[in-house]
Amino acid sequence: MDGKKRIMTLLSAALLLTGCTMRAGTAAPTAAPSPAVTATPRPTATPLPEQPTPTPDPFRAEELLANMTLEEKVGQLFIVRPDALDPSQQIGQIEDSASPGVTGMSESIGNMLVRYPVGGVAFFGKNITSPEQLSAFTAALQNASKTPLFIAVDEEGGMVTRLAGAEGFSLPVYESAAAVGARGSDAAWEMGAAIGGYLTAYGFNVDFAPVADVNTNPYNPVIGSRAFSSDAAEAALMAGAMARGLASAGIIPVYKHFPGHGDTAQDSHLALAVTEKTKQELLDCELVPYRINDLTGCAVMVGHIAVPAVTGDSTPASLSRAVVTGLLREELGFDGLVITDALSMGGIARYHTSGEAALAALQAGCDLLLMPLDLGEAYRAVLSAAEDGTIPTGRMDESVIRILEYKHAAGLI
Repeated sequence: MDGKKRIMTLLSAALLLTGCTMRAGTAAPTAAPSPAVTATPRPTATPLPEQPTPTPDPFRAEELLANMTLEEKVGQLFIVRPDALDPSQQIGQIEDSASPGVTGMSESIGNMLVRYPVGGVAFFGKNITSPEQLSAFTAALQNASKTPLFIAVDEEGGMVTRLAGAEGFSLPVYESAAAVGARGSDAAWEMGAAIGGYLTAYGFNVDFAPVADVNTNPYNPVIGSRAFSSDAAEAALMAGAMARGLASAGIIPVYKHFPGHGDTAQDSHLALAVTEKTKQELLDCELVPYRINDLTGCAVMVGHIAVPAVTGDSTPASLSRAVVTGLLREELGFDGLVITDALSMGGIARYHTSGEAALAALQAGCDLLLMPLDLGEAYRAVLSAAEDGTIPTGRMDESVIRILEYKHAAGLI
């Protein structure tokens, strides 16, 4: 069966690919028989009680936005490692696995959260030492932040995890997304629900998963079995199932790495990755997971992947308006939260300063700037651009409103 027929066959599964609207703190649903319903006649002489009018949701992101300073708005655009909030850490150490990680709250970190009121914090293995330490640290960070934080992690299931398999944690360990995907969409949902359940318990609300890449290049050094399948329709079905599992536990799923890292021969952690596919070829393969899944309530991570056949140059997708605004938002219709891949990765940091990358990503249409190499430089660049009009007020407010709305949907605000 060729690829297009395969995709059309699995499009019938689209009814299963419901959105990722979160219900914070809920447990994964279990199947249960419907109770029998017995009709009870209502006495005709007794009037029906007046039904209360549903109370509308009072949350208005615009009202919260109006009470934020410009500095606070700029801060909301960043998700950083805990290490970036520690003044003792040297610039560049956050990408050095041998450097010590921050594992607890301190007065200096609290002061940094005031100076740089970031929108979120992303944890890595070196920031985690025990279940008790992790719970205490995530809670302390939330307590120290004026606006509730996204607390994020890469917990894909398989080779990329931060909690599962760590010393002291008794959590389910998965061989790989590919192995789970081979067992079907129920297994992918169950993995998402299990991961989401324990992430919620430790204070997380965002998972940089599922991997929605299609593993089509045998020379790819970074995706491989992290992808659910080498078949686009199968990868889409499994990614959608895992995302729904995560969302059922109150975790915001993040589909990655748009527009597709599976057919590249480079590792974007080290250098800019490139795909030579045309837009139509991407639509027929790499973009299928984004086309046939309902991404409502989910986020999308844009990778450091050049798409010259689409953009006409070597601009990374994460910094490309043609990719983020033109392809993802306008052509595919995604109006949710867009996150860059880590701006400290070689695919960006080797070619751009932290300030340049932050500004370019915002101008491309991204909402959240993930882990710039130099937080201070990136923050000051965005603040200055907002002050002098390089970034129009409306453009920044658009992203901050999305961020606040997602935080509200996740029960944070």
